[in-house]
Amino acid sequence: MVIEGWTGLEALYMTIITLSTVGFQEVHPLSRSGKIFTMLLIVSGVGFMFYFLGSIARMMVEGTIKDVLGRRKLEKQISQISGHYIVCGFGRIGRTVSQLLREKPIEVVVIEKDPEHIPFFQEKKILYVTGEATSEEILLMAGILRAKGLVAAVSSDADNVYISLTARGLNPDLFILARAAEESSIKKLTRAGADKVVSPYDIGARSMANTILRPTVIDFIELAMHNRNLDLQIEELTVGEQSEIKDLTLMESTIRQDYDLIVVAIKKKSGEMIFNPSFQAKIEVGDILVALGDCENLNRLGKKLGITG
Repeated sequence: MVIEGWTGLEALYMTIITLSTVGFQEVHPLSRSGKIFTMLLIVSGVGFMFYFLGSIARMMVEGTIKDVLGRRKLEKQISQISGHYIVCGFGRIGRTVSQLLREKPIEVVVIEKDPEHIPFFQEKKILYVTGEATSEEILLMAGILRAKGLVAAVSSDADNVYISLTARGLNPDLFILARAAEESSIKKLTRAGADKVVSPYDIGARSMANTILRPTVIDFIELAMHNRNLDLQIEELTVGEQSEIKDLTLMESTIRQDYDLIVVAIKKKSGEMIFNPSFQAKIEVGDILVALGDCENLNRLGKKLGITG
């Protein structure tokens, strides 16, 4: 417009056909100055356009490659673990369960269909599989054949029933814990293969009622189970084959004297639960001791038992 005196439309038209390399003839003959300007425009403008388009293509390709490599790395990590727990659903319940298991620490693989959670998984280094937990393929990707247990914690009871049924069919030895929103779903989940069914609403209601009826008891349980700043802890410890106290009575084991721990209950291998066991109660391989005491002493006893639960 300045050099040749063209209208705005004519100048814009000439600029576009020049930068796009279409190369239609000029709307008007060019002067010497116009030709020099056009050459500068071609060299600088076309170079800039190629750079701009190349940058976009590079970002797309690099992003795709990064996603592919990230998925392969994640799949490799999942394929190398065993004895882990699969948490289906990353809502309020699934998130809390995953957090507490990882603090133990226990390996966890989360199955979540909402891709919005992926940045959080990557930030917290949580192993995950994106997809429907009701799918056999997704469960296999999560390593269900090598898993120790599965938590069905999606919001739909129907989905939890299907997850339990599918998981039991894939791994008959799997421990399955399922969430039930409705009381009528508890039997269905049990029939579908769930070993334990938990109703968060029922537990919450009972906790609220007990807080009124037995406030001191609830305070004690909260301190022992949930207060991380308190050394006092309730823990379950499994008696292993290499345990130093197997086949001894509770008195002979000297747990109270040596570790300053209280054995609240003993769950026998048969499933029988002995509450407040006597000093003559015998400790056998496979028994689970429910002990109360200092965290450090619980860890010491766990090593003596051979296997910690």
